[in-house]
Parts: sequence; C-alpha cells; structure tokens
Amino acid sequence: MNPLRSLRTISQASGEGPVDWGAVGAAAKDVTSPGSVDLTQHEIDGYRGDVTAARRSIRELAAVSFDLPDTIEIQNRHHWIDANVETFRRVMAPIETHTDVFFPDASRVLNTGSTTLMLSFLGKNVLGQYDPLLLAEGDAEHALYFVHPNIRRVATELEVEEERFRRWIAFHEVAHAAEFGAAPWLSGHLEGEMERGIAGLASGRFDREAFRELDAAMTAVEGYAELIMDRAFDDEYADLREKVEARRRGGGPLAQLMRRLLGLGLKRRQYERGKAFFETVADARGIEGASVVWDSPETLPSGEELDAPEKWLARVG
Repeated sequence: MNPLRSLRTISQASGEGPVDWGAVGAAAKDVTSPGSVDLTQHEIDGYRGDVTAARRSIRELAAVSFDLPDTIEIQNRHHWIDANVETFRRVMAPIETHTDVFFPDASRVLNTGSTTLMLSFLGKNVLGQYDPLLLAEGDAEHALYFVHPNIRRVATELEVEEERFRRWIAFHEVAHAAEFGAAPWLSGHLEGEMERGIAGLASGRFDREAFRELDAAMTAVEGYAELIMDRAFDDEYADLREKVEARRRGGGPLAQLMRRLLGLGLKRRQYERGKAFFETVADARGIEGASVVWDSPETLPSGEELDAPEKWLARVG
C-alpha cells in the first residue's frame, strides 16, 4: 500500500466533472491491499461447486426459473474496486451533470477523496456481490463476484470453517440472481426509482416518495435473499447467521462511522426487516407463495406491508 501516493493522486484530481474517477480508482487501490487470489484447484472447484449447488437448490426450493450470469469472477480487492468505480460513476452521472459549484477544483479534490474513502472501505469488507449493472447502457450482462481475500479474512475472524462460510455466501449471491432472473422487470423498476430520486437531488429537492419506493424494493430484494440463503443451504447455518449479524452491528468507532456514512446501517435494517417479512409470508404460504413477490411490480410489498405482512397476504390473495 502507498497512502502518500494516494493522497498525492487525490490532490491532483483533474477533469471537468466534480469527481476524477480515474484518480478514485488509483487512489483507492493505493490504500487497499489487494489480497491474494492464488487459488488451489480445490478452491476453484469449491467455488464452482458452491454456485452450482446453490442454483440447483434454490431452483427446487423457490420453484423459480433463472440462469446464472455469464460473468462469475473470483476477485481480489483491487478487481472489486475497478468493477465498482464504474458503478459509482453511473449512479453519480445525473447529479454530476446538474451540479454547479463556486470552487470546482477544490470541490473536485474533496469529492474524489471522499469517494476514494468509500470505495476503499467497501473493497476491504465486501464478501460477494451480485451486480445487476443498474443504469448501464445497452444490454449489459449481470455479473457475480466473490472477493476471496475478504471471505478468507472474515472466516478467520469469525472462527468458522472457510469452505462452509464461502458456500453460505454463494447461496446468498445466487439468491439475488434468482430474484432478477425470475423478475425480468426488476432491473428496470429499480432503475426508474433510482433515476427519479437522483433527478430530484440534481434539481435540489428530495423526492421522498421515490426513495421510499426504492427502499421498499431493496428491502424485498435483500430480505428474500436472506430467507432463501438459509432455507436452501445444505448445512447448519445458525452459528454463521449469529456471527455475521454481530459483525454487521459491530466494529470499532471508525468502522461504525463509515457504516453510517455509507448507509450500511440502512442496509442492515433492510436485511432484518425484509427477512422478517418473508419469514412470515413463507410460514403462511410456503416459499413458492413468497416468490409471488416477483410476479410484477404490483406484487412488491409497500413500506407499510413490509411491517404488516398480513396486509400483503390479503392483497395478493
């Protein structure tokens, strides 16, 4: 790692926009150890087997048809940063084109620095990612990533067997693939709410309804994946669940601050709120009944229904 070079890169941020995205990627990698992806053949076969088993088990359990993305990568932290610089750039583009500042050069340095901090923190902590490539141009293919150094480190920190932990993470990410595969409309729906909310921010207002709808949809996405990863998993998981939940809540003061700044507390709430909703629905109607949520945008639960699943059950029949 080279923190001084990272600071120099940030201080020299240039370009026309409020963020120098090239500098963000370079500076984030300078303060993030890449970690190793020198995998043995056994480990490679393990990832392949995990994903295949997850697809088969989830298809059978949820009774939904879906394919895995063509792109499935075992990444180091730098690979993940490179992939997600583009994601950040796409999401920020509408705001960038509508932002006027009095001191653009100084603002660009600050924005580049704050975005670098976010990406480096996430790059050190993300375990796996299903990327639906929202807001991408054309018919971009979805992707599935596993950040191997983080999986290995966290398994060690949690004192759990790495292979079992890795397999459980695979079930979570493949569950996301199942959602987007079963609901071809989902990407467009999320993009529409994102664009509506971002357009409001770009024009200096907060579209509360757009963000409320986006939060409800993302809560359903995260909650369903949490339910499916547990119920489809082919081993004991109670200890994994308990330790991962503690990790989401814990960390030192800096980690907790970063989680608040990045909205990861909101994401944890989405996990918990969504899973509670789907647990209730699945207990009442089974997994197939819970999967009805992906029939159309109209079958997504509202914010009110997420907290009162019986209202959703009554509405969808």
